[in-house]
Amino acid sequence: MIFLWFSRKIVHFRLENNKKLLQSLIAELETPMDRLEAISIFVAVVDYGSLAGAARKLGLSPASVTRAVAQLENTTGERLLERTTRRFAMTEAGERHLSTYRSVLEELARLDSRTQDRDISGNVVITAPELFGRMKVMPVVESFLTAHPRVQVRVLFLNRIVDLVGEGVDIAVRLADLPDSSMSAVKIGEVRRLTCAAPSYLAERSMPSRPADLANHWCIGLNEGGAQELWPYRESATARRVRSLRVTCRIALNSAGAAIEAAERGMGIVRPLSYQVERQIAHGALVPLLPEYEPDPMPVHLVFQPLRFEGGALRTFINFAVPILRKSVAAQ
Repeated sequence: MIFLWFSRKIVHFRLENNKKLLQSLIAELETPMDRLEAISIFVAVVDYGSLAGAARKLGLSPASVTRAVAQLENTTGERLLERTTRRFAMTEAGERHLSTYRSVLEELARLDSRTQDRDISGNVVITAPELFGRMKVMPVVESFLTAHPRVQVRVLFLNRIVDLVGEGVDIAVRLADLPDSSMSAVKIGEVRRLTCAAPSYLAERSMPSRPADLANHWCIGLNEGGAQELWPYRESATARRVRSLRVTCRIALNSAGAAIEAAERGMGIVRPLSYQVERQIAHGALVPLLPEYEPDPMPVHLVFQPLRFEGGALRTFINFAVPILRKSVAAQ
């Protein structure tokens, strides 16, 4: 289990190089190991979305997870979660401590990677959606291979759900809510579902003020099946409920990159994910539309087989990649 692995690896932590990060964390504790375990459980609760979900993924009883969070709250003297039977809401204190806790666990992972995995070797097979893989994963792979010259990495850009076991894949990037499964997952962030058009297109046509206005616009589809797509939007600017709007596409392509390029040329309105158009929006090549009608962001996870996590190359890559990807996704 990941939280126990973090606890075991604390013996490798060189305090003289990381005093500021850990002093406030363990100074008042007689048993820092116990608190590291509680911290790992608390972070898992946040990542998996519920106490029960964290318990299931970590192989613990719900009561053990509840006790660990209560222990952490007792130590900090602050309430971290407002709990209900199924879900929780993060308190302001919880949000504040979560950032510190993630930093501690990530620093431990980095230090362990440097000291324990310096001579690691093996193969890692990764799959990711094409644009996410090119824009976010490949820079991580490049840095990882420089740090670990004896590891070989194979990257598959596939815009579909991959069967990790059946297709021999170690790690998959999933941009979606995850169903319960035997796989382990680490959340690395969220991406928004945007609606965009080029200034040249908007100069010739009125800007849509609500989703229904798209019926009077040229839309660019991303599909292989035909001229219509379902684009989800909130029912109103203040509503939580989302409804799918049937959109007729003037042009449909089977490549997100090609669809975005078509929008840049002024060929219509496109519906990309936020990471796909970071550069275009920053440089003014595309303009976001209908932001108040956006549905909730889509979570991004690294999914892997838990039994293979103990393998040196896979574990080392995940510990290396997670903090980098979190920063990269958060920066969009």
